[in-house]
Amino acid sequence: MSLLNRARELDQRAFDAVAAAKLPGLEYVLPRLSRIANHSVLWGGVAGSLALTRQPRMRRAALRGAIALGLASPLANLVGKQAFRRPRPLIELFTPSARPRVTRTGVTLIPSIRSPWRLPTSPSFPSGHSASAAAFATAVAMEAPAAVAVPVGVTAATVAFSRIYTGAHYPGDVLAGIALGTVAGLGTRLLWPTMPGPASSRWTKPVEAVRGLSEDGEGVVVVVNPGAGANSGGRDVTRVLKERLPAAEIIEADGDLETTLKDAAGRAAVLGACGGDGTIRAAAAAALDQRVPLLVIPGGTLNHFARALGIETAAQAIAAYRSGCIARVDVGRAGDEIFLNTASFGAYTELVQRRERLEGRLGKWPALAVAAVRVLRHSEPADVYVDGRRRRVWFAFIGNCRYGARGVTPTWRGRLDDGVLDVRLIGAKRHISRTRAVAALLIGHLRLVPDYSTWSAGKLELEGAHGALRLTRDGEVGDAEEGTVTVTKAPAALAVFVPSATAAASAQTTTGRLH
Repeated sequence: MSLLNRARELDQRAFDAVAAAKLPGLEYVLPRLSRIANHSVLWGGVAGSLALTRQPRMRRAALRGAIALGLASPLANLVGKQAFRRPRPLIELFTPSARPRVTRTGVTLIPSIRSPWRLPTSPSFPSGHSASAAAFATAVAMEAPAAVAVPVGVTAATVAFSRIYTGAHYPGDVLAGIALGTVAGLGTRLLWPTMPGPASSRWTKPVEAVRGLSEDGEGVVVVVNPGAGANSGGRDVTRVLKERLPAAEIIEADGDLETTLKDAAGRAAVLGACGGDGTIRAAAAAALDQRVPLLVIPGGTLNHFARALGIETAAQAIAAYRSGCIARVDVGRAGDEIFLNTASFGAYTELVQRRERLEGRLGKWPALAVAAVRVLRHSEPADVYVDGRRRRVWFAFIGNCRYGARGVTPTWRGRLDDGVLDVRLIGAKRHISRTRAVAALLIGHLRLVPDYSTWSAGKLELEGAHGALRLTRDGEVGDAEEGTVTVTKAPAALAVFVPSATAAASAQTTTGRLH
């Protein structure tokens, strides 16, 4: 007997064994679960529920799951089934109380209660339901915590088993679908890299609570920026802070944010700030002036610095404060202004300016899309002297510490205290279309253009070849800079609270490095 025939015989035996199994109660549950999973309706509902939590990790899990479904479903249903065209199992439905279980050769009896709906007639190999279930579960597991990933994985496994139990697929079809879906889920990393763990840095007192902190938040002054972005939820954050840190002073900024932050830092033992990267940058400047530690509370549309610290929610920020773990991180300085993530110039600055003019009417993300179209139509490369060398530049980013992602748009860092600037730019020395340059900016981790440069430096000097140079710092466009703008680093200048688990891992890394 050939190997293929032996595999088919084993597959048939396994299918018959499942058909003969008696699983009280599941006769009602599994067929309905299988039907809900038709056309990935079940997974679309789960993805929607995750997105509605408004938690960044859950939203990333939902988006990655949707991408995985978009890969797995056509591979299974349009490619796999048409390539193999394996017939469905031969089954006969029966009612156990009506007649004895007698079947013809090659036909398997299935209780009618398990298949109340008409079975599909498309080819059987591989199982599309199983491929979609495995793809979604794999993708969610790459982003979500175990409390979410495990139930999703169990549900996916149940859906896959239901396809055998209802007589729709052989076990081999299901196993092939699971394998295909798992590969599709893992393959999403090629399109969208997974979010790495928190960046490391050195600690004032590794994994030890900072003395003098109060559990109820005495001495903490938190400035909440209600207009920080779509995720700010200023009133909700204020309520949570008042409940968990009742002794803290909570201020909702309704005027000049920088002045409010400076006043708050002047009387605070700990300065807290809730908002996006622009708000946190302003708070860091105030904390540096007054030499107080900064408590970062993510609350904006983009929260890159908070995520680098391992903080994604207000609850995690409060837990970090109570842990007493403080990291010292580098601060970049471009001219008279600081930045915590990146400084940039070129067409990206024009993109941000156009978006800011439109977002009051359209919202942030629609405004970004419209701004990108207009930049594609009208933008020109910037003429800039970079360390005395004249260059024509489409986009340029200067990262505060080395970034791990490839491409012109940095997204994550391994460390926050390495003392270097990460310089990345798309030049216009060769003929590069606006479309190609903007595509490289938006996709980020792919090198789409030939005139791409990246290097590390401790200092950088910039000067506009035709007058003032306008820089963007952490997504905020500043005033035009006349003359030479020096970009430098202040190593380990800012003290920030981090989660204790992050502190423990970083402390071990630091200890190993010292030994």
